[in-house]
Amino acid sequence: MFKSIDPKALDANFFSLLDDRWGILTVKTDTGCNPMTVSWGGTGILWGKPVVTVYVRPQRFTFGPMNEEEYFSLSFLPEELHNVGVFCGSKSGRDVDKVKECGLTVLEDQKAPYFAEGELTLICKKLYQQDMAGVCFTDEATDRANYPGKDYHRMFIGEIVAVLEKAE
Repeated sequence: MFKSIDPKALDANFFSLLDDRWGILTVKTDTGCNPMTVSWGGTGILWGKPVVTVYVRPQRFTFGPMNEEEYFSLSFLPEELHNVGVFCGSKSGRDVDKVKECGLTVLEDQKAPYFAEGELTLICKKLYQQDMAGVCFTDEATDRANYPGKDYHRMFIGEIVAVLEKAE
């Protein structure tokens, strides 16, 4: 179903994946797993490792499990499942079982849950986390536009330990 590839062999355009198609950030919870849509993030090399960076606001249900768990996944679904991203970004795991409501198939053969429907999935080991802070913005307009309530995201940097691409 999936083939494992080296992170350095990725040829995906992450600008387009995150901005246009969005990612589904998934982490284990006490009751299974919780998918949350993300459209902010990045990939690169840090500390000599391939990494992904994602951001989660403190009021999101995913925030607690992201702080507690060592691993998370970031999956990219095909364009025809864009409605899943809309749903997972607008509903809270506190109130609804998003996996069940979206008809997603959870796979757990890696260190973090991910979805059979994904075309590309990054399995990540959390290396670093830090809260963003208003005093660190060099462009005050960005701070004002994105954080009027001062509910700054927490940044999570994860080492990409596996890249799973849908086998053709």
